[in-house]
Parts: sequence; C-alpha cells; structure tokens
Amino acid sequence: LFSCKPSAEDVPKDNPTEILQDGDIIFHESTSAQSKAIQLATHSKYSHCGIIFKTADECYVFEAVQPVKSTPLKEWIKRGKDEHYAVKRLKNVNDVLTRDIIHKMKAISGKYNDKDYDYYFEWNNKRIYCSELVWKVYKQSTGIELGKLQELDDLDLSNPIVKEKLTERYGKEIPKNNKVISPAAIYNSPLLETVISN
Repeated sequence: LFSCKPSAEDVPKDNPTEILQDGDIIFHESTSAQSKAIQLATHSKYSHCGIIFKTADECYVFEAVQPVKSTPLKEWIKRGKDEHYAVKRLKNVNDVLTRDIIHKMKAISGKYNDKDYDYYFEWNNKRIYCSELVWKVYKQSTGIELGKLQELDDLDLSNPIVKEKLTERYGKEIPKNNKVISPAAIYNSPLLETVISN
C-alpha cells in the first residue's frame, strides 16, 4: 500500500480508480429525501459516505442504503448531486491498513452486507446507516474511532426541515439521547486527510 496526494487536475472526475486504495472513505451529497435534513443538522454539505474496496479491475463503494451493499464506484458517483465527491484517507494509512487488516475489514463488512438501512439511526446492528457502517467497520477492524460519537441532541435540530423529518420518523417522542455518528463527524476527523475533492 502507498499513499499519494495528486493535484485535483490529475484526478479524472468520473474514474479515479488508480488514485484510490482499499479503505478510503468517500463522501457525497445524497439526493435522498433525508439529505437536506442531515446537512442542516450537521452543518455539512456531505450527507452520505461509504468505504472503497478494490478488485483487480474495478472499485466499489461499500455503503448502507437499502439494503447494505457494494456499489460500483462510477454508479455511486453518478448518484450524488452534480457528481461531486470527496475522498479521505488515514494519515498513517501505511502503518494501519496492512494486507491483513484490509482482509479483516472486508470480512467484517461482509457481516453487515444485506442488512436493512436504519431510518431511525439506532446504535445497534439490527439495521445500519451509512456513517454508522463506516465507523463500525473501522472500529472493529482497526480499533480506530473515526469521528466523535454524539447524541442526537448534540446536532442542530432547530431548522424546520430537520424538525419535520424527526417528527416524520419518531412522532412526538424524539430519542434525543440516541448515540449517533454523522458523515460530517467522520469527514472532519483529524485522523484523516483529503485525497480527492471534486
């Protein structure tokens, strides 16, 4: 494994395969119905994320949608708003993501494959949401915590769009003490560096 920092003009927007490595984390602005609420609550343009895994001839994004699955990278990029995306990587990737760890990471990912998406953002493994998937795969395979865990009430729940989405999901009893991890919290982790920002 090796780490490189190409300039933006060196990275083909629709096919960055040669730049990417197993374990890279990719972010974009989802076009899903809940995306705007996530952006407002976390003060971030990124509302969805996944983990890059490579095969001999293609890159995939392992992601929590409905259901959890591996999506070809090109398809994943096209699904985001304006095909914009960013990729982050561990600063000490060469020390951490050895071949054995990548193998372990893929094995752990397999345990989550086909699980239902968690629309209620609960901190259990019955269902799972995107940033929870990334956080748990990294934690269980490397021991590293990417981003600070928060409670739902730590997010900005003041915007009417956020309030409407919360009421739609939970009714009047909003579980404000729910443990959560957001795409923004992972994106802003000081353990990561930006590899691509298109």
